[in-house]
Amino acid sequence: MPEIIEFSGPVLAGPDSERRGLWSVDGVLTFTRPQQVPDQVLEGWVLPGFVDAHCHIGLGSGGPVDAAVAEEQARTDLNAGTLLVRDAGSPADTRFLQGSRNAPVLIRAGRHVARTRRYLRGFAEEVEPDGLVEAVRKQARDGDGWVKLVGDWIDRGAGDLAPSFPAAVVRDAVEAVHDEGARITAHCFGEETLDQMLDAGIDCIEHATGLLPRHLPRFVEQGVPIVPTLINIATFPDIAAQAEPKFPRYAAHMRALWERRAERVLEAYEAGVQIYAGTDAGSVIRHGRIADEILALHHAGLPMAAALDAACWGARRWLGADGLQEGARADVVLCREDPRQAPATVGELAHVVLGGRVIR
Repeated sequence: MPEIIEFSGPVLAGPDSERRGLWSVDGVLTFTRPQQVPDQVLEGWVLPGFVDAHCHIGLGSGGPVDAAVAEEQARTDLNAGTLLVRDAGSPADTRFLQGSRNAPVLIRAGRHVARTRRYLRGFAEEVEPDGLVEAVRKQARDGDGWVKLVGDWIDRGAGDLAPSFPAAVVRDAVEAVHDEGARITAHCFGEETLDQMLDAGIDCIEHATGLLPRHLPRFVEQGVPIVPTLINIATFPDIAAQAEPKFPRYAAHMRALWERRAERVLEAYEAGVQIYAGTDAGSVIRHGRIADEILALHHAGLPMAAALDAACWGARRWLGADGLQEGARADVVLCREDPRQAPATVGELAHVVLGGRVIR
């Protein structure tokens, strides 16, 4: 006999699409009532499992973590309703988690690629400009269709943020990744780096704190989304305070980027830039905080339906994953109330179902 779960509450098949009558039959969703009596009936507002589009399973504050810690990170995300993770760079090989019954669906990006001594120690494959193309090709072949480039970091000689690589080399690297059939995203804090990445044909931007009005039309025209990681950007004042004695210019720059973080995200949304939710969990940010990121996007000015879209329906389409549709894998979360009207309910989930199995 098949294992059947009935979802008795409203089903949010999209930000503005509400319907009734959804079942999981042996881990597959259907809108057709099964003939058998369900084994379980779950109440609540049904949404696709949340997506964390910037997460680092396998990464700790000092670099790679062992398998047991990586598994615990994955379970923590899972319990929070994150059922799909786009890895944004990890020095640990986390392929062993793919297909696990106790981990979110994982789309890996391999290891960060950064300039030598221009990123956090132990995180990245560090190269000089003449080695960048070879490095990104390697990561494209090692990942699941994504490569993570560190586009800027503090230049200690200049005492401020600066692009990590020359513009011409970045263009060659982006072209090489595309030639490998993968997409490339870039960590970008500063203003100048965004121009460089857009010129190169980048596929996505992480953080985007340097977003200026001149950038917005290009993001829209080129179809480049941003993953703002607002709960991570909240740490900028601490970073600035630590850097102040040696690098006051950098510290002032980081504070200025932090001060306009919400306005920049709202301006991007209103201009039509695609925005997706990502926590940046794995080094400073603890795992399991997708609800905090959804709420941060809402508090920045996005309507709650749009903030949910950034972590649900829209994010899944972007990554080529199913939502709530006939024949999709039964990866769903259930809220106690309509999350569009009661935002806090995303942090107090009633149920989490992965592949037709009730996790909590």
